[in-house]
Amino acid sequence: QEQFVESGGGLVQPGESLTLSCLGSKNIFNGNPIEWYRQGPGKEREWVAGIDYDGYPRYLDSVKGRFFVSRDNTDVTVYLQIENLEPEDSGVYYCMGANVWGRGIQVIVSS
Repeated sequence: QEQFVESGGGLVQPGESLTLSCLGSKNIFNGNPIEWYRQGPGKEREWVAGIDYDGYPRYLDSVKGRFFVSRDNTDVTVYLQIENLEPEDSGVYYCMGANVWGRGIQVIVSS
């Protein structure tokens, strides 16, 4: 079954760091870029970062320097490390590849 499963979300305080994981099925992970999207409360889903199969990262300008994307092709996992979390980072984070979406994982940044 083709799927992605996100993990690593939760409640964190402003200023803390968090790493999200996205575990994929081999047939949709291998050879494909993987993208991370975020949907904040009452907001549209927006793209925040992506990584090509060869490891080349791409970022939304507003998150550069705080978001870091990486992948382990052996473990078919993509990571999104978020540093210095802000309340505006709250939302549901989704990974997507080959037009297959994960179910999302919630991140709440609050003191």
